[in-house]
Amino acid sequence: MSRTESAMLPLGTPLPEFQLPDVVSGEAITLDRFRDRKALLVMFICRHCPYVKHVQNVLAKLGKDYAGQSLGIVAISSNDADAYPDDAPSSLKEQALELGFNFPYVYDETQDVARAFAAACTPDFFLFDQNRKLAYRGQFDSSRPRNDTPVTGQDLRAAIDALLNGGEVNKDQKPSLGCNIKWRPE
Repeated sequence: MSRTESAMLPLGTPLPEFQLPDVVSGEAITLDRFRDRKALLVMFICRHCPYVKHVQNVLAKLGKDYAGQSLGIVAISSNDADAYPDDAPSSLKEQALELGFNFPYVYDETQDVARAFAAACTPDFFLFDQNRKLAYRGQFDSSRPRNDTPVTGQDLRAAIDALLNGGEVNKDQKPSLGCNIKWRPE
């Protein structure tokens, strides 16, 4: 486990395009799926990471809490599945079904999408506004494995609520912390 902070991509960065397969349905997921949403949350997660395991139940709850609202959500796993078999698509599908994810969970085999987002860790969160400009990148909340702070998602939820209600997202954002993306050997 290598503790890595998110890269904190500059706010206002345009949303990178992608087309990736959903590990549950096999459907190709593109940005067109979310075109009518006020906000889009892109989460880089995986199955094996203790930081993701620490928040995964609340991530599933977040999806349910915002169902029916104008928020699109997509989870992406970009880890090298050869080196980390728990992060292979079949295992990710099990994770999604066990947790009841109600959002697409896609696999970025080439890791090109992770590079386009400058994703650095799992979990890593990117929230885009209606114009598909980056409005939030940072931590889910202040909870970490073994720090005894409850997992609430309060930092990310505050940003989502601001966008959905036409408000301003607080620019004072703390980096996410997690395991580094498991890059394929060059």
